[in-house]
Amino acid sequence: MTELAIDVHGLNKSFGKKHVVKDFSLQVRRGEIYGFLGPNGSGKTTSMTQRFSLWEDLTIRENLEFVARMYGMKDRKGAVSESLHELKLHERQNQLAGTLSGGWKQRLALAACMLHRPKLLLLDEPTAGVDPQARRDFWQEIHALAAKGISVLVSTHYMDEAERCHRLAYIAYGKLLATGTPDEVLHRVSLSTWEVAGSPAKLSKLAAVLEAREGIAHVTAFGNTLHVTGEDEAALQRAIDEYRADADLHWMRAEPGLEDVFIHLMRGVSEEAR
Repeated sequence: MTELAIDVHGLNKSFGKKHVVKDFSLQVRRGEIYGFLGPNGSGKTTSMTQRFSLWEDLTIRENLEFVARMYGMKDRKGAVSESLHELKLHERQNQLAGTLSGGWKQRLALAACMLHRPKLLLLDEPTAGVDPQARRDFWQEIHALAAKGISVLVSTHYMDEAERCHRLAYIAYGKLLATGTPDEVLHRVSLSTWEVAGSPAKLSKLAAVLEAREGIAHVTAFGNTLHVTGEDEAALQRAIDEYRADADLHWMRAEPGLEDVFIHLMRGVSEEAR
């Protein structure tokens, strides 16, 4: 049987009369990157959280040495030097943490978390506010850690990051809506999707009309296009047929993505639960 790094059953949390996490269960295997997704206020951070605060008036090395002392590590200098090199921070080790960009601050936070060689990392939206290249570099480090057998539970709002995870859990208002590999979650709901391109003004008017039509579950803007999604292929086809003749609109079949699935799942959450 695969070793579990997290094995949680029937987790509940309440703030007074407000029941924010409801009978939540989660299993994360050793060496697995498990994505924790959900809208703001859904209960992700309330269920499990880890926050690391940087001391901005200390250098990178001083921050790591301070954390190593808090852990009571014996070979602090050796562990810090190793961590600096592993996370590619050695060339900046004398730079004040307060002068770092968001991406480098997150890299420093990860280095501090890894000093004592943990078997499990809990990362709460670790790439929020960092640029795309820094996000990519950070995820390369996460996959390198997972390859060494370290388990990672990471919350994120980015769908491209969700696709980088081995498995996903989607939570909404304290309840688990879906779990599995990205491919399993993607095919959990049978959806049909059309993509339509046109001018912004044309698409804005079209979206307002289509959202009210029978057979259409939701209409979502993606850049200069709309994703028009429904559960029943025939009903969706009937709903869009008259608009496909418009020469100013360009329609094509599209594969539903994780974002389409999660938006659809959210539609099924009752107003009471929200």
